[in-house]
Amino acid sequence: MKVNKFLTLAIAAALITGTYSCGQTDVQDSEDSSISVNSVSGNDSLSEISDDDEASDGSSSKTTTTKTTTTSTAKNSSASTSTVTTTKNSSSSSSSSGSSGSSSGSSSDSDSSSSSSGGSSSGSSGGNSSSSSDSSSSSGGSSGSSSSNSSGGSSSSSGSSNSSSSGSSSSSSSQDSSSDSTDDTASEEKVYAAEIVLGSSPQITGSNATADGSRVVITGGGDYLVSGSVDDGQIEINTTEKVKLYFNGVSITNYSGPAIQVTDAKRFILVLMEGTTSYLQDVNKDSVNDGVICSNDTVEIKGKGSLNIVAGNAHGISSDDDVVIENGTINITSVKSGIIANDDITINAGTLYIYGGTNGIKSKGTLNINGGYTVVSGGAKEEKSSIYAVSDFIYTGGYVFAAGNTVTAPTQTAYPYVVAGFSTSQAAGSTVSLQLDGYEMISMVPHNNFKCVMMLAPDISIGSSFAVDVNGSWYGDLAVTDLQNVFTLS
Repeated sequence: MKVNKFLTLAIAAALITGTYSCGQTDVQDSEDSSISVNSVSGNDSLSEISDDDEASDGSSSKTTTTKTTTTSTAKNSSASTSTVTTTKNSSSSSSSSGSSGSSSGSSSDSDSSSSSSGGSSSGSSGGNSSSSSDSSSSSGGSSGSSSSNSSGGSSSSSGSSNSSSSGSSSSSSSQDSSSDSTDDTASEEKVYAAEIVLGSSPQITGSNATADGSRVVITGGGDYLVSGSVDDGQIEINTTEKVKLYFNGVSITNYSGPAIQVTDAKRFILVLMEGTTSYLQDVNKDSVNDGVICSNDTVEIKGKGSLNIVAGNAHGISSDDDVVIENGTINITSVKSGIIANDDITINAGTLYIYGGTNGIKSKGTLNINGGYTVVSGGAKEEKSSIYAVSDFIYTGGYVFAAGNTVTAPTQTAYPYVVAGFSTSQAAGSTVSLQLDGYEMISMVPHNNFKCVMMLAPDISIGSSFAVDVNGSWYGDLAVTDLQNVFTLS
């Protein structure tokens, strides 16, 4: 009898010990599953830095938001689309339980990763256009958890182990995953450092922003909601921290300098809120501050709104560092270059129409086009380009159509591209139709005389037929035979 009782107690103790051990193992598995590894190309380094910069913003949010994200993932070389609903409560976290930032949802093939990179093709010639395609990557952990990422926001869905996993996108920041849900829509939950209503006497509620006549000066990092209009005003940013301006329908004209002057900032991000249109314009000459948006540091533009820029002084967007276009509809008309940067210009998505007085897009360093829809018309001078890059021009997808006197063609490309040069100058205001395999890709009207056109599109393949029509004069049946295709039209 005593033996039986002893055996019973021993078996019970063993069961209790086994249960505890299994629980520890599950917790460890849950923690491991929260670590995901994404395969990214070299072009993603800028965005990776951006991700680190934005890591602090998510932790400061005290609200609970719900976001639906559509993402494209790949498995076994086939593409699938999944919709994931995520709920994030950034005010609480528990790494041991895996309950923070996780939600129920569905994601297909999220344990695979996809990345795109271009092949190489060197060449320059007389035609211009660049295009890009959106890229996305996703990876998942284990124990039934999955992750998906679209446009820089990361979302996680929990499986039976209630663990979470994170993903990252080459074109945006992971830190923005908490703030992007309200990046381009007005939200009462969003907490701003200050809310600014522009005017002859700006109204400011909050901190780190002060009025100086009709000017607004921002001296601290954070998110700022901006609305209203001002004739002869400016927003100046002067801080060592990162600043985000949320444009909720803004109009700024400045007769004596830039509409937005970034004297100093770790990074300047302009968010165009969904459903809004904003206007920026400069008027008189200023040889030092030479852009409507003039920055000594990196400029990033994103959101689902629209921005119209008119540069009467010099350039539309000018940066001593980088210019990154993540999204938005942007129209630029400029006396000089539409977009100019000292280091790099990257276009990941969005719709851009650029009419430059000298160059349309000019990078004194590198140019990367990974997505979006870009139409560029270059300047009147014979030596000026629709698209110009001093160093590498890497094209991985999207659509770019360009017309000008010269052009920089991609040095690395994922798809064949076409450049067509005319033996004589074509008149400004001509209607130009670019056609591929009998289909009109675009009908554009260059605002200056031009000698060449360029088309970049993922639709182009070896064996395609290219044609150009200028005011009814047709140049057709041009065969695409290589990655670089340069034609002389006479």
